[in-house]
Amino acid sequence: MNTQTKTTPASALLAQWREEPDYREAYGSLEDEFSLATAMIAARAHAGLTQGELAERMGTAQSTIARLEGGKGKPSTATLEKLARATGTRLRISFEPDIRLG
Repeated sequence: MNTQTKTTPASALLAQWREEPDYREAYGSLEDEFSLATAMIAARAHAGLTQGELAERMGTAQSTIARLEGGKGKPSTATLEKLARATGTRLRISFEPDIRLG
């Protein structure tokens, strides 16, 4: 009796999900949150700071930094300005055409 289960590699599952319209729509709706979280992580990493060190510089808790980097919540412009100062970067906000709207 064969008790082994067949597994599907994650990359194959991801490729399969990307073919589903509901998945693409849900993933696309999170794109802005992912890009903001990625930019915040990149700024912290470029400054060579841990989440705790960044939190200390910003006058907040490490858990707040973890939450923001995890894409949970929407930081205010004031919070983003603090992050920029704490990481030695400059905050720049722009509006770009949404290519998803055709």
